[in-house]
Amino acid sequence: MSKITTLDEFILTSEKKYSDATGQLSRILRDIGIAAKIVNREVNKAGLSNILGKDGGTTNNSGDEVQKLDIYANEKMIECLSYSGECCGIASEELENFISLPSKEAKTAEYIVVMDPLDGSSNIDVNVSVGTIFGIYRRLSAVDGEITKEDFVQKGTDLVASGYVLYGTSTILVYTTGRGVNGFTLDPSIGEFCLSHENMRIPPSGNYYSINQGYYLKFDLEMRRFIDHCSDKNLRLRYIGSMVSDIHRILFQGGIYLYPNTRKYPQGKLRLLYECNPMSMIVEQAGGKAITTKLERILELEVKEIHQRATIVIGSPDMIDEMKLFIEKYSAVLV
Repeated sequence: MSKITTLDEFILTSEKKYSDATGQLSRILRDIGIAAKIVNREVNKAGLSNILGKDGGTTNNSGDEVQKLDIYANEKMIECLSYSGECCGIASEELENFISLPSKEAKTAEYIVVMDPLDGSSNIDVNVSVGTIFGIYRRLSAVDGEITKEDFVQKGTDLVASGYVLYGTSTILVYTTGRGVNGFTLDPSIGEFCLSHENMRIPPSGNYYSINQGYYLKFDLEMRRFIDHCSDKNLRLRYIGSMVSDIHRILFQGGIYLYPNTRKYPQGKLRLLYECNPMSMIVEQAGGKAITTKLERILELEVKEIHQRATIVIGSPDMIDEMKLFIEKYSAVLV
């Protein structure tokens, strides 16, 4: 029987490989793991605990209707990230502005966290997979002062770690610190995330494409032509409506995920800080690519606002390169 490696063990072992490691980042990752266990418990009993459905018809700053579980997941993530005192601030899709966390005695917090606490939460009511997305940056402001907006509006290339949690038939936490991607599946019998997918690599190509094809007529010409091309090649359309779920499949089986601009959302709909950057870091670390529909590398985009939107095309490298050819051929003006 092979030895079980828990998330905590893996984090601590990885930390010891670097002489300059302080343990702060490790403790933040462990806090996120604790929060994921709590959210997983509530997701799995949502129908029994009166936290299904919308939160009184309110919307968040991204214009999405807020679900009761959105609020719950957001609160639990904030609560758990405050435990160790290593996180000084949080920006969340569910919050209008970033928040600072109280310092702990004799602690100097050097990291901030950005997150989508429950991606695809509208799927909860119909028992479809949802997830959590997070990114971790080193703060830019003085550690003895207040955090500022500049601590959060950093490029994706400045991420020190990112990850996601998928709450599905099994619950899996996937993360990277810029040295490969590893996945940990929650073993409910012992209550621990255990290493299940080491050094994850995305296939160069695949048989799947993922896009909300109901918006076909609202896409630009080059995107419609590429969708036609995917259909002509008999690629399989798979779209769950949770970015975590759709990209998780592509990481394992190969494929391409597209969320282009539409007439309603000319700049794109997904949030650059909470969704596009963390997922792009993971996919690139696994050997994939992530660009906008203007062929810009996602991780190099300038971030000006914490709720900034972006288009995204992400997945297997060969399929991204193929899609680029359609944009170059059919786009009237590429700026």
